[in-house]
Parts: sequence; C-alpha cells; structure tokens
Amino acid sequence: MHIHRRDFLAGLTGAAFAGKAMAAASEPSSLFRKQTIAVKPMTPGAVRLLDGPLLAAQESNRAVLHRLPVDRLVYNFRINAGFSSTAEPLGGWEKPDCELRGHFTGHYLSACALMSAYTGDQSVKAKGDEIVSELAKCQASLPGGYLSAYPLEYFQRLERLDHVWAPFYTIHKIMAGLLDMYLLTGNQEALKVLTGMADWADRWTSQFPREHMQQILRTEYGGMGETLYNLYAITSDPRYLRAGDNFAKDTFYNPLAEREDQLKGLHVNTHIPQVIAAARRYELTGDPRFRQISQFFYETVTESRAYVTGGTSNNEAWLVDPGELSAEWPQSTSTAECCCMYNMLKLTRTLYSWSGDPRFFDYYERVLMNHRLGTIDLKTGDTMYYLSHSPGAWKTFCSDYDSFWCCTGTGVEEYSKLAANMYAQDAEGLYVNLFASSELNWREKGIALRQQTTFPHSGQVTFSIAAASPVQTKMRIRIPAWAHGASASLNSQPIGAIASPGSYLVFDREWKDGDTVTLNLPMHLRTESMPDKASIQAVLYGPLVLAAMMDSPPAADKEVFGALGPHLTEHGPAPLVKASLDDRAASWVEQTGPLAFTTRKQEKPVSLRPLQEIGRERYSIYWRVADPA
Repeated sequence: MHIHRRDFLAGLTGAAFAGKAMAAASEPSSLFRKQTIAVKPMTPGAVRLLDGPLLAAQESNRAVLHRLPVDRLVYNFRINAGFSSTAEPLGGWEKPDCELRGHFTGHYLSACALMSAYTGDQSVKAKGDEIVSELAKCQASLPGGYLSAYPLEYFQRLERLDHVWAPFYTIHKIMAGLLDMYLLTGNQEALKVLTGMADWADRWTSQFPREHMQQILRTEYGGMGETLYNLYAITSDPRYLRAGDNFAKDTFYNPLAEREDQLKGLHVNTHIPQVIAAARRYELTGDPRFRQISQFFYETVTESRAYVTGGTSNNEAWLVDPGELSAEWPQSTSTAECCCMYNMLKLTRTLYSWSGDPRFFDYYERVLMNHRLGTIDLKTGDTMYYLSHSPGAWKTFCSDYDSFWCCTGTGVEEYSKLAANMYAQDAEGLYVNLFASSELNWREKGIALRQQTTFPHSGQVTFSIAAASPVQTKMRIRIPAWAHGASASLNSQPIGAIASPGSYLVFDREWKDGDTVTLNLPMHLRTESMPDKASIQAVLYGPLVLAAMMDSPPAADKEVFGALGPHLTEHGPAPLVKASLDDRAASWVEQTGPLAFTTRKQEKPVSLRPLQEIGRERYSIYWRVADPA
C-alpha cells in the first residue's frame, strides 16, 4: 500500500511508539491498520493569522529564516563530504568542532517547509529546496546513503559505547527536515535523500544484537523512531518499521506500560520524543500497549511534573519524584527547557486527535500563552533555552549566528506553525480550539470563517461566516476550563444555555453568509499551588500566568543575549504575601488596567504582569503565602 502525500498529511498527527522487544511483521498489510483519527487538523495553508500575538511571533521568526544564509547552513555538510566552501562557519552548537553540528540545518528545513505551507512564503521554500539540493550532492559523495555534518567515526565511537554527543539526535533532525520538505512542499529530491539515510540507519542498527543496541540507546537519539515510522506509513516498506523498532528503549517503555512513573533522573527531552514515537506506533498498528504508554506518560507529566506554566524539567532532567516540585524549587534557574515544551505540545496534539477531548487544549493553551509566546524576543526573533521559574530570574535569548542550541532549532519550527492548531475537523464539522485573530478557508465545506479578537487582552471573540450557499455542519467552540460565566450569542441573539468550562459549545445548524457567533470568555484572577506545598502559589488571570516584578534593575544586554540562562549566583526568596492559603480567588490581587495588576492590603505593593509580556525585567512566577494569623 502506498499512501498519497496529501492523504498522509491529512492523517499525520506526529505521534508515537513504545514497548518490549518486538518483531516487525514481514507483510505491511498485517501491521498497517492505521487507527481512526477522531479529529484531524486543517489542511496546511487553510488558516492565515491576522494581527495579534501569534502573527507577531510568526513574523519575527520569519525574519530569522530570511536572514540565515544557505551557504553557512550547509558549510559543515560540504566539508564532511570532501567539498570546499568559502562560507563563514556558524558558531555555537554549529561550530565545525561541535559534535552536534548539522542539527540546526535539519530544524531549518522543517521551519522552511512549515512557513511555506502555512503562509505561502515561496522565498523560504526556495531556500529549503536549495539546501536539499546541496545535501543530495553531499550524500552522493558519502558511502551507503550516509549523510551528516560529521564523520562516520562518531558512529564507531557510539558502537564502542565511547562518549559521543548524540549522533543519531542530529541524524533525526536532518531526516525530519527532509520529511517535512517532501510532505509540505512536495520536494521529491528530499524523499530520495531521506530514504537513503533511512536505509543506512536500518543497516547500521540491524547489525547489533538487541542487548548491545539497548546499550547504544543510552545515548540520546531524538525522534528517530517517529520519523522512521512516518516513512513506513508513506512507503509501506517494512524495513522502516523494523528500523523504527530498533530505537525502542525497554527500560523506558516497560514501566510506562505498567503505569509506573520511573522518570526521576531521566533527561527530559531525550524521552519525550520516544513517547511521540510510541503514539505513532499505536496509530500504525493498533497495539493498545503503545496507547497506554503514551497516555500514562502524558498524564503523569502534566499532572505531577509540570509547573504552573505547563513547563517541565529542571537542568534538563526530572530530578524529583512525581508531585514533589517544591523540593527542587527554586534552587535552579534552568527550569522548563523550551525543547521539552515543543515536544509536549506535539504529544498533546497527537493525543487530542484520538478523542477530540477539549481538555487537551486547556493544557496546550497554557503552554502556548505563557511558555511559547513568552520565550521569543519579538524585536529580533531570537528564542530561549530555559524559562526560569526562580525568583529574580530574567529572560535570556540566543544570538543570530553564535548559539544554535537545540531550543533554537525547535523554536524556528514552533513559530513557523502557529496557525496550524487553532481549528480542527471531523466528519461532523469544525472545532475551534484556540483564540486568535485569523481566517479559515474551509474549502471542503465551502465556508470561510473569520475570527476577530484581541485575546488575551479581551475575552470577546467574534466568528463571522462567509458562504456562497447555505451549509449544514457543526461548529464546536472550546469553552476553556478557566472561563466560568461564559456567554454567547448567535446573530446578536443571546444563547440561553452554554456549555460548561472544559467542554465544547456546539452549534449544529445550516450556516448562511453573514452569520456571526460572539463569545464572551470572562477572565478571573485565581491562584494555583505547587502540587506538594500550598504555601507556594502562582497567580493566573484566565490562561495567563502573572509574574511579580522584582525590585532588582533590568538585566543588561550582555546578560540577555547569548548565554544559556540567567545563572544567578544567589537565589533571592520569592515575594511574600499575607493571605489565606485557601484563597483561590486571589483576593489579594487587584486589576489596575488592561493586563496590569498589583497586590492589595499588603505592606508593600508589588506589580504583576503577564509572563508572556515580560522583557528584561527580573521576575518571580511563584509567591510565598503566609496566613495573616
């Protein structure tokens, strides 16, 4: 069975795999029983962002893609293939002596494909095409389909279990970029180069006994499993299913299959991509074990290992037992790695597609509004590595040509696809999951939808329908879990009953040109505690995390750009507030203006602002709350 690229795009959710030792079936028909996806994303390009925070982030990121020159991005590949180059090498993690060199070029390919698909930008597509052509020339000069920016000697070290910095991690980024260029732009040469790399990876991993391969998997390997499974879905070639199975790490999957959280001590971003691979394996085979692994992992991370922003990780790892976050707070400034949130959002989209449960987008919105929109510098397009939750921290960003961290790569991808997840569809109709000014051209139904809002500055959202003729379909609009007291009107007529928070408001009707739906989502102040300590609290307003402004002066340029993070020499205490520990309504905070807040009835007033709007100011996400008694 060969799947057409367009059909694959419609069903592709970017999910996962997991488990004990497995043997791939020799006949693809016995395994290719793709699970029914309950809810599908809209076709790339169907949604366009309008003025608002998402468009601002997208355009800032687009400028980065335009600035980066192709000759510098392919420099290391050309040198490794024996060609010359007059280009200036990139710095940071792309320096010619860095063992991770080449990884960002893969991310850049994905970003070009995504930006082109979701905005129609042909100039970034042309840059992606040029890189693919250069990579094809390099691959032709290397043995057996191998393609990398570093020599095969790195894999000899990996085979010997000698120290080497994640060679398969970089291979995955390149393969994923090629896959995106094929799927999203139709670049056939990208598919040819990708299959050559996959053939090489299959041969290399298949030569080892399983016990030795399991030792090799102790070195980070990114989403190799997911990309190989996706290639299997495109080609039906069982070699790629087998190759994906070679990247199944038993010590990680087996406890999850038994619903056991044994994540303490693990490197976070090494393992989330493995869960994404597990979910993809479930979609292709229907094996419920892989679904169990994916769902339990998601539950335990989001419920007991996530900060109020939705972020997870500390110094790139899970350092404590589930639910014990206060034990590691605030000793580290290196919390909530951005790569981890890129991958958690990817996993969230996948699990949502299986059920259409709107509660997945409560988490998604939390991460998007606070972490993702809060970790890009709109003036430069530069992005962050960590979002620190420590008192007195400040935001730090990469530089254009001298950083290229892992999070720089996932950043250019993330901000290239912000239009992708606002709307979804099934056989019955439309889902609206996120609120941002945008236009949806739903060609299959002959409907255009325009969403107008200043969210999150206002909770009012208006949807306007344009249709050449009446269309019968459902429209399901998410009522967020935080939106108590929401109301709606249809063509200016109030609706008597509305869905409860955390569910969908459903309109099942014949839509006509000019129809409008207006939604009012009240945003209220509230507090959320650390899962294991009621006296450590954060303040939210709707989906927005509000941060306290500290007395320290703003960080200087040299402290903001180019460093890994705000490595404080001393940790100041979180701000103290006198209030009842049970005051979930945050009555000790009052609003003083549009998204401006201050404490009330305290010894000294402290200002609060949405975390996403903070620039160089030193801030604290959490407060110490002491009972006045």
